[in-house]
Amino acid sequence: MSGKYHHGDLRSTLVATSLDLIAEQGMHAFSVAEVARRAKVSPGAPYRHFADRDSLLAAVACTVAQQLSASVRQATTAHTEPGEQLAAAAGAYTEYLITRRAGLQVVFAAGLRGPQYAELHEQTRTLMDEFLMLCLAVSSGPSEALELMEQLLTQAHGYAAFQLDGVFAVHGYSVELVVRKSVDAARIVILGHRGEPGERR
Repeated sequence: MSGKYHHGDLRSTLVATSLDLIAEQGMHAFSVAEVARRAKVSPGAPYRHFADRDSLLAAVACTVAQQLSASVRQATTAHTEPGEQLAAAAGAYTEYLITRRAGLQVVFAAGLRGPQYAELHEQTRTLMDEFLMLCLAVSSGPSEALELMEQLLTQAHGYAAFQLDGVFAVHGYSVELVVRKSVDAARIVILGHRGEPGERR
């Protein structure tokens, strides 16, 4: 075992390695044994920090939620108009998912909803609140904002999924172009939600 693990770095190394594994092979390939192998530690070493597979996955999901929140905040700082901020946030989600190959499918993974995952639930609330507050700024009420958030996140996730699955490959789309298309599509949805001129049906 590398010396650095004796200084308390193994936990963060396991989380980073898990995220890389999910990015490369998807959620179905995630296992503690494979993470340990990649981290070059014994099969039992991860259990010094995590009780079981789901505990490690919860830590990974927490990291994803934190990173997504930071990406959304950074994207919105370039704009002052609420609709543009929201569209930029949608684009930030698409870009993060393409880059890290992890998003809400990790944050809301089955088995991570128990009270023992309080830190994950807190980070998830922070992430969703980032989007919800932006949606409230262009909506007439909470119900409308929640509906808009669902539409935009589903759409943003879809653009990333099409890129990752190779659907856009036949057109030669770059990541930058897909993100721009996601932002443009979000603008259309927001305009329609507001009922403003220029909306597309």
